[in-house]
Amino acid sequence: MAPDCPDGRCDGSGFLFDEATRRAWPCSCRPGRLARRKARSVAGRIPQRFREVSFEREPVPSIARVNPVVVRTVRDYVADVDAQLDAGRGLWFAGTVGTGKTTLAMLISKSAMEAGRTVAIYSLPRLLGLLRDSYDDSTDYTLTDLIDRLCAVDLLHIDDVGAEQTTPWVLEQLYTIVNTRYEDGRAIVVTTNLITFEDGDLPLREQIGDRTVSRLAEMCGEVLVMEGHDHRMDAHFDLPPAAAPEPDLEPAYGRPMRRPFRAV
Repeated sequence: MAPDCPDGRCDGSGFLFDEATRRAWPCSCRPGRLARRKARSVAGRIPQRFREVSFEREPVPSIARVNPVVVRTVRDYVADVDAQLDAGRGLWFAGTVGTGKTTLAMLISKSAMEAGRTVAIYSLPRLLGLLRDSYDDSTDYTLTDLIDRLCAVDLLHIDDVGAEQTTPWVLEQLYTIVNTRYEDGRAIVVTTNLITFEDGDLPLREQIGDRTVSRLAEMCGEVLVMEGHDHRMDAHFDLPPAAAPEPDLEPAYGRPMRRPFRAV
């Protein structure tokens, strides 16, 4: 069995050869090889600020005190990250600025990378900037090429959904990426500040469209709505720790949001 061929057929080149007839044809592993090559071309690195992120290091313990169910959900996800990605299951985090959405999303992306999976990490404004740049003749990729590569990674991590200016073009490109991953059964992790307990997902639907939100709901399940103070401010001010909930009361926050979503 050839060690470099997952199907044990070729020599690792992605082709089978018949020495007698001097013919070559694609091995069954070649489509997967091409998909991984596309994925590597956009695979991201964990930003410097988050390279040491872990459940044991701050701010995650502080986030867990305020949002215990959310952090437990992330723990369960990363403990079985291969199965989660193979099933195309993602997570999405919502909450106000500084509550730890990006930190927990980076924990997932880091775990996926450590498991040898391909991951692309972008803020939505930066991602849309790359898509716009694809129209420039000086770039070495087309819009279709870039979207294909984004849809080939095992995990697509999009931060700050809702921070961009909404235009028909933005809605079309975002829907194309989300819908393609939805159809291919590939996981996505999303953070946004446009879902709240008070207003539900209406602000997000108004920003990125009903169809996109509906697909994210099916791919990512219940929204993990996070509350608490701005952890970034703790680096500059000596704030008191978040108060723990009363022992006989269930926290009113820090658990998955169970509002029903409208299928579109």
